[in-house]
Amino acid sequence: MKCNTYKIIINGTVQGVGFRPFIYKLASRYALLGTVSNSTQGVEIVVNATLETLQIFLQAIKDELPSLASIEKIITSQIHTQSFADFQIIATDERGIVTVGIPPDVSICKACEKELFDPTNRRYGYPFITCTHCGVRYSIIYDLPYDRNHTSMKFFEMCKVCAEEYNNPLDRRYHAQPIGCWDCGPTLSLHDKNNKPIQTIQKNMINEVARFLEEGMIIAIKGVGGYHLMCDATNDEAVYNLRKRKQRPSKPFAVMVKDIEMANELAQINVQEKEFLLSKERPIVLLKSSSNDDCLPVLSSHIAPNLRRIGLFLPYTPLHLLLLQKFNRPLVATSANVTDEPICTDLKELEKLQGVYDYVLDHNRNIVNGCDDSVVMVVREHKVILRRARGYAPVSIKLPFELTKNVLALGANQKSTIAIGFANEVILSPHIGDLDSISSVEYYKKNIETLERIYHFKPDIIVHDKHPNYESTKYAKSLISYNSMLKVNEVQHHYAHILGVMAEKQLTGKVLGVAFDGTGYGDDGKLWGGEFFVCDFKSYERVAHLNYFQLLGGSKAIKEPRRVALSLLFDLYAEEALTLKNPTIEAFSTLELKTYFLAWKKNLNSPLSSSVGRLFDAVASLLGVCQVMSYEGESGMMLEELYDNRVEGYYPFGYSDGKIDILPVIKAMMSEPFINISVSRFFHTLVEIIFTIYKQYNLTLVLSGGVFQNRILLDLVLQKIPEAVISNNIPPNDGGIALGQIAGTYN
Repeated sequence: MKCNTYKIIINGTVQGVGFRPFIYKLASRYALLGTVSNSTQGVEIVVNATLETLQIFLQAIKDELPSLASIEKIITSQIHTQSFADFQIIATDERGIVTVGIPPDVSICKACEKELFDPTNRRYGYPFITCTHCGVRYSIIYDLPYDRNHTSMKFFEMCKVCAEEYNNPLDRRYHAQPIGCWDCGPTLSLHDKNNKPIQTIQKNMINEVARFLEEGMIIAIKGVGGYHLMCDATNDEAVYNLRKRKQRPSKPFAVMVKDIEMANELAQINVQEKEFLLSKERPIVLLKSSSNDDCLPVLSSHIAPNLRRIGLFLPYTPLHLLLLQKFNRPLVATSANVTDEPICTDLKELEKLQGVYDYVLDHNRNIVNGCDDSVVMVVREHKVILRRARGYAPVSIKLPFELTKNVLALGANQKSTIAIGFANEVILSPHIGDLDSISSVEYYKKNIETLERIYHFKPDIIVHDKHPNYESTKYAKSLISYNSMLKVNEVQHHYAHILGVMAEKQLTGKVLGVAFDGTGYGDDGKLWGGEFFVCDFKSYERVAHLNYFQLLGGSKAIKEPRRVALSLLFDLYAEEALTLKNPTIEAFSTLELKTYFLAWKKNLNSPLSSSVGRLFDAVASLLGVCQVMSYEGESGMMLEELYDNRVEGYYPFGYSDGKIDILPVIKAMMSEPFINISVSRFFHTLVEIIFTIYKQYNLTLVLSGGVFQNRILLDLVLQKIPEAVISNNIPPNDGGIALGQIAGTYN
């Protein structure tokens, strides 16, 4: 049969994952002549082949794909005939529009782990061992295509042996951009709490750190996308000191464990959860704590106060593996950051925490792009990503339609992410965080600049939330002040929540969207959060919502559930509420109660809200569970702990003309003698509200919003309505807003 010359373009995550040597080996197998190279679109292959051999070759590419690679599209075309003497891997073509996927950071592979602990291997004990199948990617990238000179590894000159591996297409380390060894790669350094270097040889540093941990010290350790604050998770005093120094009274700490056996000692783990723990992404997995009180090692009670859930993850770098091999006990591994600020990525930023840590284990491989740990949970066999970051991000999501312009989405204000959109593709950034400080806003802008730089992206349209006081909204206004040619769109917060799920799941028809969250600026200027929409990509209609209630003291009510509960008591009983005896009333002084009643009566500094998140807060206060929160979502997590699956029934609620009256629920709940019954029926009532409205519409049910991070509520809704659609690859919280905003530009 006649040989022709074919060009094959492969789009997807195909750089930095061993794809070119994989193609080289396949070409050798089928005796093909030609070339393979990286390009701005992905990987480009030019081969001479018969049509039959070409088809076999293309099928082998799909069937034998490297574990870290993913293919979105293969475009094959016949071109003018070329002659080749052999098959070669050639230099990268850096021309054209960038569409290649950015490879995420992934955990150490089994082959590297074996070498790490092999005394005969030249990289034995080397804390930065890596190959094309594992290790850092996104966190070291300055630009695409993914070549060494576009990463922070360009500052390390390879030794002769590493260079030979790097240039050998048959070697596991062929074009492994972070390649290095004891002779030429990154190195560790140890510092005291004043960042003064401690002189000790490289191979002793991990032993020193293990000794410090055994003495109850807190160590800041530089990882992949930032620093962790680490201490012995079984040492009450060490964990308490970390809480005290970090001013983090009760928010749970994540715990890193040596292996799956140690994880099994600490938590009840199902098959799916085990898969996530062992996956190449190595996220923090939220698990039910082990009921075996005799299990060893016993975690400190300060890890997750008052909660029976725990966040566990396995080591994902050789440095972590070496440390846990030596220490052999669970370690608290929490992000090194000031509350509500981004994770620290260099020693200068870390200085803000000098009063928190005792020592620093640092290294000299620059973190170009900060990236926190990802967090996932499993609910009724559904993966729910609560924080999409290291291992999962950035992510490319295909839209079910084509964009006519380049779109930059600025996300929300909490759990922020940003996104860029072009053609039918959206690139969603890793988790950025809350935009509550100057440094967090600067970090937010840096993430925008990073995606724009890497993808050579210039927006035509800026899309942002409707809230006028969001930092993201202010930034949108500043951008158009510099460029009057930019078009600006607003997308309502809760509509964006639903659109994000629709985009991920490729839902093109009308749906019934349920958006339950804490706060979102409504079309009427009120604070929404208990919303039912009939919508598609073109428009939405708000068909139902919780009746409005006042947030006494405005934004202060977000952190003080007692204020929301008091407002609902005033709605029920007016001034008579001041004479009641319940946990909410007892949480205020007499003077405060009279002052707040006047504020309620005259609607002073008390914006109206329909938020289910705030309703959770009110219930927690009325039942004496939580009056003032130290972290977002605390009230809901504490109510989860009180849910009793033996309790049946729900409370009566009002529903007419699209308005849901929850005051009968509050009244009935307060007369309940047992708190577990009150909490359980409250959860059932929310499910019944959703089900009642769902029955009115012959539409797909889509759930989104931060309240659906509540494991009990989500589980009960999926039990009652198994066909309900939730997101699996974007967070239900505001981390998915940017995707929804881009989907909202459809016209």
